[in-house]
Amino acid sequence: MFNRILVVCVGNICRSPSGEYLLKGLLPNKHIASAGVGALVGKPADKMAAEVALNNGVSLEGHVAQQLDSSLCRDYDLILVMEKGHIEAVTNIAPEARGKTMLFGQWIGQKDIPDPYRQSREAFDHAYCLIADAAKAWAKKL
Repeated sequence: MFNRILVVCVGNICRSPSGEYLLKGLLPNKHIASAGVGALVGKPADKMAAEVALNNGVSLEGHVAQQLDSSLCRDYDLILVMEKGHIEAVTNIAPEARGKTMLFGQWIGQKDIPDPYRQSREAFDHAYCLIADAAKAWAKKL
């Protein structure tokens, strides 16, 4: 069973915190965290990402970006990445994690969720909608 889920993007300040906190709300009995393959370590969630999440009833308050490493990969049963290219990045960090790494957008048409970092409010809204749809789909599967 997948009881420990790690959500991964690049900086761990936009997409993965949103996915993490959405999944925490939908799956309160699971341990869910997030990390980045090129994390802005120690940074809070991006201001625009936090604003968009809050407008949708989800607080990213207290989030602190962390770097993905092999020990984190070992500690989780399922690793959900935002883009197909992130699967390779995770595999480069922890080759043994390949079999438990899947797309966050797996159940919404295997979609990549584009990075809104330093883009418009519309880009953040679009990414958040995809993340929310994907989180609901994962919650049904798990």
